[in-house]
Amino acid sequence: MIAGIEWTRTLATPLRECGSLMRLTYVIPDLHGRYDLLDEALAGIAAHARGETGTIVTIGDYVDKGPDSKAVIDRLLSGAGPGWNLIALRGNHDAMMVEALRDPSKMAAWLGKGGDAALASYGGDPAGVPQTHIAWLEGLRPMYLDAHRLYVHAGVDPEIPLDRQSEATLLWKRYPKGYPDGFGKFHVVHGHDNFPDGPLLYEGRTNLDTLAWRTGRLTVGVFDDDKPGGPVDFITVRGPPASRQT
Repeated sequence: MIAGIEWTRTLATPLRECGSLMRLTYVIPDLHGRYDLLDEALAGIAAHARGETGTIVTIGDYVDKGPDSKAVIDRLLSGAGPGWNLIALRGNHDAMMVEALRDPSKMAAWLGKGGDAALASYGGDPAGVPQTHIAWLEGLRPMYLDAHRLYVHAGVDPEIPLDRQSEATLLWKRYPKGYPDGFGKFHVVHGHDNFPDGPLLYEGRTNLDTLAWRTGRLTVGVFDDDKPGGPVDFITVRGPPASRQT
């Protein structure tokens, strides 16, 4: 336990089946400046992996609302450690931050959406945001595919080919309540549309966003690379709830 943070693991599937090691992908949802939860999530992933390595996908919204946006980006820039494959995706708040820092006319809108907290983590001055951070946010990919799953911040339109999906859809989409489908053969793993009592699990998609920046509860999804469908396990990280509510 570090600074009042605890992580708990609910093991649904053994790490080894028939003597062979499962290849795992760990998915960290919306962080919104909660460096404490990110740090403990990475520790929880390392413990769950039991000395092995795999893939970590972070599905965006690293900044805004929570207190430590700068620290979150610094930590992700440093990587996940030897042997790990870290894939960072772009969220709508990450895109808003870049837009505001590139175009001052968009600054007020960003600040009103939680950007004030992000800017405060850099000392309160837009000039204090390192160009390396802006470039990193700007260069984040919008989605990631493996053999069985599609990872994205918000969602995809099931009627449109992936190479024609709009950024607005990928970063801002909200699925209809209870919508169960993925994208063709792919199970969709996303965040963005928070549900504090989640995660939400459906046949074709998994929504991991539990409003962690406010609730203090972050749920990491664990997926078996060799099997289609939803998560085989979860790692839950707990920290203090936020003092601010918007």
